[in-house]
Amino acid sequence: MKAIEIENLAKVYRRGFWGTRFTALSGLSLSVEEGEIYGFIGANGAGKTTTFKILMGIAKPTSGSARILGTDISARGARMKAGYLPEESYYYNYLTARELLRFYGRLQGMRGRDVAARSGAILESVGLAESADARLGEFSKGMRQRFGIAQALVNDPAVLFLDEPLTGLDPPGRKGLRDLILDLKRRGKTVFFSSHILSDAEAICDRIAVLDRGGLVAEGPIGKLLGSKVKSYELQISGAQPDAVKDLGIGVGIRSDAGIVHVTLDGTADPDAVIDRVRSAGGKVVALIPVRETLEEFFMRSGPSGAHGGLGGFGGGA
Repeated sequence: MKAIEIENLAKVYRRGFWGTRFTALSGLSLSVEEGEIYGFIGANGAGKTTTFKILMGIAKPTSGSARILGTDISARGARMKAGYLPEESYYYNYLTARELLRFYGRLQGMRGRDVAARSGAILESVGLAESADARLGEFSKGMRQRFGIAQALVNDPAVLFLDEPLTGLDPPGRKGLRDLILDLKRRGKTVFFSSHILSDAEAICDRIAVLDRGGLVAEGPIGKLLGSKVKSYELQISGAQPDAVKDLGIGVGIRSDAGIVHVTLDGTADPDAVIDRVRSAGGKVVALIPVRETLEEFFMRSGPSGAHGGLGGFGGGA
C-alpha cells in the first residue's frame, strides 16, 4: 500500500472583485512509499502549501483525488492516520508544552489518560522533556518547531506532513530537526515535507518532487536526478609551490592553504594523466575529490519559473 497517492489534483482559486481565476495546482500526480522521506520543493507560489492544505482537508480540490494509506482524503479516517505541522503555527503561549499537547490529543479524540501517558514520551522523543512544564511563550524558534512535530505525533500517525519545518532555524536547530526526521523514518514513519533549504532536502530525502506553477517538473530518487556525472575535480597537492603547479597547466583556480595547493580541474580532465604530471614534477597528490551537481544546481537548471534570479524567491506562499 502507498502511504500517499495523488492523482490529477487541481485547485483553481478566484481572486479579487472580478473573480479572476488563478490555478494553484494543475494535474499533480505522485505517490509516496511507506517509510520514505519525501521532499517537496519549489519556489513561492509553486503550489506546495496548497497541496498540504488539500491533503489535510483544509481546502477542497477543484478536481482530482488523493489517498492517505488507501483512504480517500475526503474521509475523516484519512486525517486520523496523519500528523500535520503547518508552515505557520500559532500556539496558546500561556500553556505549558505538556498542557498544550494534552489539549491537541483531546482534539484528536484521545482519552485524557491516554494522551497524558503519551505526552512525556513524545516530548522526550523531540528533545523537549526538560521543558515539558515551560510555557510555549518562553520557547525559542527551534523549540517551537520541535513542539510542532510533537503535536503532529500526538495520535501516533503513520504519515507526517511537515510544511517548511526547517525555515527560520539556525544551523544547530536545522541539524537537530534533520536528525529528528531521520529518527522518525527509523521508527517506521513516512515523512512528506516541503523545504526551500535545498541542502537539507538533499541530505535526508529518499526522493524529491520539484513543483513549478502547480505542476510537477521533476521527480525521483536524489541519486537518479543528480546523476553520477563529475562536473569538476578538486586536486590537492603538497610539496610544490603554486607558481610551479601553475606552470604545469593542469587546471584553474589555483590557491594555497597551509602548505597544500588546491587546483580545480575541469570535469573532462583525465585524472590519471594529471596525477602523473604532478608526480613527475616532484609534487605529491594528497587528494582528488570529484565534485558533482548539487540539488540546488539541479533545481536552477531544471528551470522553474520562480527560481530565475536566485533562491530569494523561496519561502511561503501557495
